[in-house]
Amino acid sequence: MEQRVENTDYVNRAVEASIYIGLAIILATACLLILRPFVPLLAWGIIIAVAVYPGLGKLQALLGGRQVLAGVLCTLILLAVVLLPVILLTRSLVQSTHVVIASLKAGTLAVPPPPPAVGNWPIIGAPLARAWGLASNDLTEAIRSFAPQIKEILPGLLSASAGIGMTVVQLLLSILVAGVLLANAQAAYEFTCSVFSRIFGAKGPEFQQLIGATIRSVTFGILGVAIIQSVFAALGFLVVGLPGAGLWTVIFVFAAVLQAGGLVLIPAVIYVFAVASTTKAVLFLVWCVIVGVIDSVLKPLLLARGVAVPVAVVFLGAIGGFVAMGIIGLFVGAIVLSVGYRLSLAWLDRNPATNQEA
Repeated sequence: MEQRVENTDYVNRAVEASIYIGLAIILATACLLILRPFVPLLAWGIIIAVAVYPGLGKLQALLGGRQVLAGVLCTLILLAVVLLPVILLTRSLVQSTHVVIASLKAGTLAVPPPPPAVGNWPIIGAPLARAWGLASNDLTEAIRSFAPQIKEILPGLLSASAGIGMTVVQLLLSILVAGVLLANAQAAYEFTCSVFSRIFGAKGPEFQQLIGATIRSVTFGILGVAIIQSVFAALGFLVVGLPGAGLWTVIFVFAAVLQAGGLVLIPAVIYVFAVASTTKAVLFLVWCVIVGVIDSVLKPLLLARGVAVPVAVVFLGAIGGFVAMGIIGLFVGAIVLSVGYRLSLAWLDRNPATNQEA
């Protein structure tokens, strides 16, 4: 009789626990569905706040400990860093477009004939020389002959332009979210301490520090290096007089984040060798080599700074995350792989066989 009562109580407790767990899952799912449109903004806001938090501490010390004022100034600086290049680039693209349209209407737009050496280039030389020669002789006919290809590419270009615009807007909103977090940095820090301690127990502070260091490492080691490279590349494009230098710079930024900036420099170098003097082209080639070397020198230094995991783990996580999830994957991939690496080491340290051998 007592056994039957105990079994009944056990079943009742199991059913009650299952109901509680089910209600908790339903509530969590409902919260995620409601917050789903804001998840990218919150994620980027947290990433930006963590990345600039060390700078916030220094600025706060200069302002006599006024945290809110330091957070507001950090937000304004970040907005300026994003908005100024976007405004200058947009202005350059609009002006270039107006010049091209005006030249087309006036019939003054002309393409210089290709140098004789272009036709001798392997693989692409002959078709490039024919297309270039057609454009230099009769630009209207060249546009008409390539109209099907232009129609196929145009929707993709428009879609990419709209995507870039939405990304900029999302980044600006994320900076505002980061500003709110920075203005309340102490409360946010205490909250994250509680969360990490709840999840990882005694190792909570260690993983909290690891994730913060990983975010800053990826920010400066991948995005920071890509921006530095892009600045140097843009200077080279402007000095050499590359047509559409602003557009070339935008393409180079995305390629540099993808670790493929050199692929963008190759056609630029080929064009300069085709239209400019040998001395100018050689100097531009040397400059492009310097731009490529910047990546090899700075990335290992910045990626390894402050992170208690190998550089290869952070790098592979960032690139793999980018391929899988886009820009946000740079951080998510690096964080997940770094945490997984540290958890693996902790698990191996607790392995009885390992401890016995030791």
